[in-house]
Amino acid sequence: MEFKDYYQVLGVPRDATQEDVKKAFRKLARKFHPDVSKEPDAATRMSEVNEAHAVLSDPERRAAYDQIGRGHQAGERFTPPPDWDAGFEFRGGGRPGAGAADYGDFSEFFENIFGRASAPRRNRPGAGRGEDHHAKIVLDLEDALRGGVHRVSLRQPQLGADGRVVLGERTLDVTLPPGVRPGRMVRLAGQGGAGHPPGDLLLEVQLREHAHWRVDGADLIGELPVAPWEAALGAVVPLVLPDGSTLKMRVPAGAQSGQQLTLRGRGLPGSPPGDLDLVLRVVLPSALEPRAKEIYERMARELPDFDARKVAAAEAERGEGAA
Repeated sequence: MEFKDYYQVLGVPRDATQEDVKKAFRKLARKFHPDVSKEPDAATRMSEVNEAHAVLSDPERRAAYDQIGRGHQAGERFTPPPDWDAGFEFRGGGRPGAGAADYGDFSEFFENIFGRASAPRRNRPGAGRGEDHHAKIVLDLEDALRGGVHRVSLRQPQLGADGRVVLGERTLDVTLPPGVRPGRMVRLAGQGGAGHPPGDLLLEVQLREHAHWRVDGADLIGELPVAPWEAALGAVVPLVLPDGSTLKMRVPAGAQSGQQLTLRGRGLPGSPPGDLDLVLRVVLPSALEPRAKEIYERMARELPDFDARKVAAAEAERGEGAA
């Protein structure tokens, strides 16, 4: 999708006050409102002006937009980076400033960042009760497996005394259960908006991408490298898990690269725990090493009838090999 420069649309600088944004919007609305405008593209321009105003007039949307928009130009190809909104604390229980039912249909750019127009804008607290707040935190897989107390720093978009958006910050110690899963909401009672009683803070947990492991729900998925003789003859090999613990894995004789081994209940802890899924990868010794080269040459001489292509084709017909 294309990046939209909302400051350019309204004709205001990036450090514009909320009053500057309001004045610019009113001026453009008088020029492009379809009921009064003579401009041929009035409806399209008015929609763009409405969208820009919906973002820049809201401190939360504006802070989120400034976070991802830094360094981008209008019209360039743009994809929001993963977890770009992590560490921001916003009012309501969802995405930053989600929803725009008052403004009608907006662009794909708006929807990808702030959600569709039908999304709820705010939670509805009871009489005197503070609003719930929402924030996303991103953990390393190792920390998610261990659980325990984690210190979390959150930034809170708000209006400063000069009418400009500023970011406050607060730090919380959060206790997480071992094996907390992506998408899990952790509710911190009384840590939301001020009120009687105060609202709650909902922390949405996500995991950083890991170099060697992947999480699918509660299942932990990784790769198990094995030597050719371990795969051919069978072996018990050590496997170091992300939390630092070591597991003994039994590799069956005749195992092939791509074959999957599953250990029930050894994925992310919980009720019920997930599974541990390992994909075997046979790692060959380098033929640049003289002893390995000698062995390969001897195998070539002593196994002249072995045809890897025929064996692979036969396994594929039986559904083996990549099972």
